[in-house]
Formats: sequence, structure tokens, C-alpha cells
Amino acid sequence: MIVMAGAISAFWHIPFIAVAGVFLLLNFLPVPMPKGVANGLVLEHWASYIMERFYRDNTFLRFAYDDSQYADGTGRIIHIPQPGARPNVVKNRNQFPAVAVRRNDGDVLYALDEYTTDPTHIPNIDEVDLSYSKQDSVLGDHMEELDQVVADDMIIKWAINGTPFATTGGPQASQVSPVDGQVGNRFGFHHKDLAKLMVKANVDDVPKQDRYVLIDDNMFEFFYDSLSETMQRDFSKMVDAANGIVGKIHSWNVLTRSSVLAADEDSEIKALGAAIGPNDNLGCIAWQKNVVAFALGAKKLFQDTNNPLYFGDIHSALVMGGGRVRRQDGKGIYNIIQGKPAA
Repeated sequence: MIVMAGAISAFWHIPFIAVAGVFLLLNFLPVPMPKGVANGLVLEHWASYIMERFYRDNTFLRFAYDDSQYADGTGRIIHIPQPGARPNVVKNRNQFPAVAVRRNDGDVLYALDEYTTDPTHIPNIDEVDLSYSKQDSVLGDHMEELDQVVADDMIIKWAINGTPFATTGGPQASQVSPVDGQVGNRFGFHHKDLAKLMVKANVDDVPKQDRYVLIDDNMFEFFYDSLSETMQRDFSKMVDAANGIVGKIHSWNVLTRSSVLAADEDSEIKALGAAIGPNDNLGCIAWQKNVVAFALGAKKLFQDTNNPLYFGDIHSALVMGGGRVRRQDGKGIYNIIQGKPAA
């Protein structure tokens, strides 16, 4: 800088002191920074929200008999009375007196299970440093997770008493690729498989109103593609987005869900949380509204704030829930299980 000041002073005949002073002042002038940079540091901003998780759709529970009034904490067993033998009908009776018989009624029952979340610890520093409300996010997480697990288990409770039907892939016995965990192709779920199920329900004298089928999204693509253009158009006319119904065909209102149920190669329903094995098959469930029941109590939140051992807050949640097929004979509930081609 001194050499440059001397050169400028000699060339322009300006006093050296003046030139050197200008150079010195320039060193103290602020250098313009690009947007988002302060004093050489790149600025970072934290959004005032957190991206929450996606959860499975549980609207199917709207289309079942609601026993939740009995999940009020005063008992854990719910009994559903069942009628005894039908009365005999005689045409042109000519023998009197007729024989009076008693009808011996019975019942089916189910227990309410207790579902609890693992406690979440929110340290005090999270309440100070974070740009969003972690407590609100955590509490929402606990409630949503309870809803999802209880709904998953409710499907299993219903399906345990369901009559199994295997998918056939339709007239061409078309196959679909396996999902994660499976080995080998499976027969697709063709709309004609659902038509056969309609006939079975009709033979079982299941009411034609309020019939529903919950289809695994992995199986729905093939199902929808099996419809002709005209059938797709008619199917879509029955969409009820507010209630999760994507269409109606063969007397069944159709709903979809990212996961419904799974069964082993003997069509036995897999337990809650069980992983899909190589020989397991995906499944859907079909029912008539008054055939299945569920009971859900109020969700209870447990909170320990300012815990001296954890230096923060601890949150967990609980709900009582249960359900089953309401009929002792099991009519009106069907499991649609992926068929497997012969090896």
C-alpha cells in the first residue's frame, strides 16, 4: 500500500501524506456483503413449524357399529347378546295345542385392551432453543400414533372371524409383483373377485345396504385397472371424498388404506406389528356395517412437567379400545387374501 501511495504521489504530484491518508480511510469502509451474509457469516433461518408425519387413513371406522359408550372406564368386557334358535313355521297347522318352546339366547363378548405410548422426554433446552413448539408436536404424535395402532388392531380383530377368499387375477389369472418382504408373484385382485364376494354375501342374506370393502393400496391399482372405461366412470360417480369412499361396485362401497392386513400361506391373519414374510400375502377386508363393532374410550394424556430428574417434561398417552364381529355365525365379514400361483 505504501509503494502504491508513493507511485501515485510521484505521478500526479500529490503530497504523499494525502495519498496515504486516503488509502488508510478506505480500509475502514464497510465491504458490501451478499444477501443473507452478515459480517462474513452466512445467516440461517429456522421455520416456526415442524413437518409432521403422515399417518394411515382410519375413516373406515365410521362404517362400523359404535360401542364406545361402553368404553367409559367402568368395565373391560362387552357382551353382545345373540338370539337362540329360529321359530319353526308350520303350514296349515292341524294339530293343537301347538308345542311351545323356549328360545335360549346366548352372547359373544370382547375385551377392551389398553394401548399406551412410550413416554417422551422433552428437555428444558428444547423449549428454550427451538423455533417451534415441540410439546405440541410431541402430543400430536402420541395421539396420532394411538389412533393408527388401534385402527390397525381393529382390522385384525374383525378379520380373525372373517371368511377367507383368494384373489384369482381374473379371467387371465394375471399376476402382480411382490411387495417388500414377499418372494414371488401373487394373483391380482380383479373386480370379478369382488363380484363373487357379492354373490357370497347375497347367499348369506347379508343386507345389500351399507356394504364396505377396505382395499390395500398395493392391491388397488390392479383392481382399478381391471375395470373397463365404462365401469371406471360408473365407479367414480359414487366417490364420497369426505368419508374416504373412492367408488362403488358390485354392491360394495370401496375404501383404500396404505396397509390393511396380512395373512400367512394358510390364510391365518398375522398379528399386530408382524413383518411380512416371504410366503405371506396381503389382504383386504369386506363387511356390512352392522356386522362389526368397535369401542374406543377417551384418550388420556399423562404429563409430568418440570421433572427434577429429567430436567424437563415427560409426556405419554393411553386409550382403551376393542372390537369384534358382532355375529356368532360370522356372516357378513370376509377376508380377501392374495392368491399365490403354484410353484
